[in-house]
Amino acid sequence: MCSVQLTDPPSVADPGGRDGDRPSGDGRASTRRGILRASLSVIVGTVLIAVHASFYGNWMIDDAAITFAYSRNLADGFGPVLQPGAEPVEGFSNPVWMALLALGKLLGLFDHGTIFGVPDYVLFPKGLALLCCMAILALVYVGAKRLTPRPALVTLIAGTALAVNPSFVIWCFSGLENSVYALMVTALAVVILCGVDSGTLLTAKIAMSAGALAALAGLSRPDGVIYAAAFPIVVALFTRRGGVPPAIRAVLLSAAGFVVPFGGYLLFRWIEYGRLLPNTAIAKAQPLPAITDIAKAGTVLQYAGWLLVAVAVVCLALVMQKPSKLRAGVVALLVPFALSVIAFCVLQADWMGQLRFATPIWALGALGGAIVIVETLRKARIRGRILLTATLVVATASSISGFHIQGKSYRAVPKTPFCSVVERDARVTNGVADLLKLPGSAKIGVIDLGGMALVSRLQVVDLAGLADRVIADYLSTADFAGVRRYVFDELRPELISFVGTWDTTLGFAQDERFGQEYEVLYRSPRDPSAFGDVGVWVRKDLVRDPAVLAAAQRYVTTETQKVVAANSVAHLRSCGDTLRPGQTPRP
Repeated sequence: MCSVQLTDPPSVADPGGRDGDRPSGDGRASTRRGILRASLSVIVGTVLIAVHASFYGNWMIDDAAITFAYSRNLADGFGPVLQPGAEPVEGFSNPVWMALLALGKLLGLFDHGTIFGVPDYVLFPKGLALLCCMAILALVYVGAKRLTPRPALVTLIAGTALAVNPSFVIWCFSGLENSVYALMVTALAVVILCGVDSGTLLTAKIAMSAGALAALAGLSRPDGVIYAAAFPIVVALFTRRGGVPPAIRAVLLSAAGFVVPFGGYLLFRWIEYGRLLPNTAIAKAQPLPAITDIAKAGTVLQYAGWLLVAVAVVCLALVMQKPSKLRAGVVALLVPFALSVIAFCVLQADWMGQLRFATPIWALGALGGAIVIVETLRKARIRGRILLTATLVVATASSISGFHIQGKSYRAVPKTPFCSVVERDARVTNGVADLLKLPGSAKIGVIDLGGMALVSRLQVVDLAGLADRVIADYLSTADFAGVRRYVFDELRPELISFVGTWDTTLGFAQDERFGQEYEVLYRSPRDPSAFGDVGVWVRKDLVRDPAVLAAAQRYVTTETQKVVAANSVAHLRSCGDTLRPGQTPRP
């Protein structure tokens, strides 16, 4: 795709030896120093990111476990389904991440047991995320080497910026696909930068690489398809009169590089699932973009810190004043960065918090921002350097203070810990299913799906629609009455588990059939801030004997309250060495 030199090449006038093809002793020493600086800058940044990630312990969000379940079943030969034997429904939206997890399981690194005493369902996704972060910083070095004589400094600054950013760290290490998604987008940006800088933008190698990386971004997250526009836009910006035919050829090659892998997956999706969109996109009913969506960019600026962003913008303006190699490279980086901001603004607000969809913005912003700040400092006069440095210190301190507050608050009350769902929902309902002697064909309707899909011995019905085709169709039009008809008249699940206010949102609490057909086994006091805001119901025809009902209520209440009492640290611990269907609460 593109290459980078760690040191300046030997002078033509002084080839460095009689043979003219070997570096001199000074050249070899310079090469070693360059390699050492490059390696240290990447390693230090990676270590800082890892240290911040450790602050959140073993926490992973429950939605990540949905992908875990699909990867387990794919690797075990059941196909990409939620549970063995389940109807094929694409309840995940990150095929690249799912495939990597499935590969880890095939290699014995994921979903098998422990590694160094740590459950591999924790260690492997987080370790893979750390490798992706390291690769991002390596790409930062490659890109920076093209535009500044201080690439190691740029990489160190970018790595530190990413390491102190809770939004970046939280979501890269949440078990979700953010790290690999940011890696693909960063790789695309650097490939385009290399093409612009070296004058090889229109070559088949750069064009097809850009298309393929855009496809991988689109297969990491649905909104990643927007990056297919990055290469054509950059080509349009740098094409001069008379260069239109080769530009068109390059754009067509890039389109081919995108269409072959992405179109291939669309064909698979249609054959396997009968849809062109993932079921998750249908259930969430993403609205069409509106001009007011652009206001969402303000949340990113506020999170990063207005003063720090203002400093970066001033440095960018200074860099863009005169035509130069640096300006051309920065323009090449601005295109994918702008697309990442557009993608963030278009997506509807996410309940998980901490700007989950902003991860590519942070990666590209760290790369571009570090370059323009370092180059502005390097070229400024003494007074300018002093003023800029002082302003940077104040701006950085302000941003770090905000980051500290964000990270600390999220650590205290993270969103839907994966292990909370495993222990509170899956294992407890397995236990009551055993008590009621329910067969494996019995169904349970749930909202938090990930931990249930991995551990429940019952057939899981996703009442939130991510992994249920019929419910997704109803939710796409906000037809909650249709959801209830489908549940009460067709599915008739033996157990139902609601969290938070979902019973009210879907209208179950207001529907008289719910009270007529289901008996409550446990309902916690309403407390949206607590992990224990949960309710469990059983179909009345299964507990006609009052003694059986009382025993089931005692069991669910006792076991749920045990888990809730321990959930204040649920995000800091794992939930056992292995996760298998049928597990019940541990003694």
